[in-house]
Amino acid sequence: MSYLVEDTVKCDECGSRNLSKDESRGEVVCDDCGLVLEDKVIDQGAEWRVFSPEQGDQRARTGAPMTVMLHDKGLSTDIDWQNKDYSGKSISSRYRSQFYRMRKWQKRSRVSNATERNKAMALAELDRMASRLDLPKTIRETAAVTYGKAVDARLIRGRSIEGVAAASLYAACRICENPRTLDEIGEASRTGRKEIGRTYRFMVRELRMKIPPTKPEDYIPRFCSGLDLDAEVQAKAYELIAAAQEKELTSGRGPTGIAASIIYIASVLCGKRRTQREVAEVAGVTEVTIRNRYKELIQKPHSLHFRQVPFLTIWLPPQSSQMSPVKPLSLAACLVLVSTSPTAASRVI
Repeated sequence: MSYLVEDTVKCDECGSRNLSKDESRGEVVCDDCGLVLEDKVIDQGAEWRVFSPEQGDQRARTGAPMTVMLHDKGLSTDIDWQNKDYSGKSISSRYRSQFYRMRKWQKRSRVSNATERNKAMALAELDRMASRLDLPKTIRETAAVTYGKAVDARLIRGRSIEGVAAASLYAACRICENPRTLDEIGEASRTGRKEIGRTYRFMVRELRMKIPPTKPEDYIPRFCSGLDLDAEVQAKAYELIAAAQEKELTSGRGPTGIAASIIYIASVLCGKRRTQREVAEVAGVTEVTIRNRYKELIQKPHSLHFRQVPFLTIWLPPQSSQMSPVKPLSLAACLVLVSTSPTAASRVI
């Protein structure tokens, strides 16, 4: 009689649960008293040996796991395009035409109706856009599930497959807190920004999706990575965003503009300055937006207050030898003065 290892949980002699399996002998032995509990354990592994990962893949009898990225969830079979048999030998020309017809009809049988054909095309388009945007697997699967819900609710009729697929991908990015702008989705897709936004709003309304609004801190890691800024600047940006949200300076403003201006300020404060043009190109906003958000963050009465410089002395032009103390400025204002006007900054001591 054969046994499974899971059937034996403790020693019959001493009651110990410290059991070990000897795979070479097929025995289960108690580590405390040495009693052999089983001597005919079933080996559930493969009966063949492999010496490389490639060889293991060739001899494996199981297929790929189920996935929502395929319209049939990967449960159907497929005939390989290589004209070789199970042993790796080439198929003779006598049977190649027959295999070609079999392959063609097998491919047709996987898509039995218009709905499956629609899903197959849309999921391929989703995978292409996600690959271009370098999105993780979780976002791709969430987008595939969202598109499937739209198909089941009959929301596809009258709309392009590319538009609904792009809207599903945009919604998935927001659900997974890895947002992308409509402009980025539009560049990766074959549709425009307006159509994606219109389709997205229609899907949210009809499917009653609860998608949280995007936050400026969701864009910080990606923007910092695009600007080649280290963790110090990123941590400073999170700190500034928390302070701005506490003073309600971010309400009613676009999250990308707030994130871009915060990163610009953080880079200046950390001594790793990036120009407004560089930040604008990575964030997908204009330089005017960054300047406006910057002014709102540091120059209004309820704006952020950085570490104060207790006293500043400004050298007057060479024809005057007077020195006049001025009102203390914030550190951010001094750094911006240095970054924007070297001539004026050379007079600041």
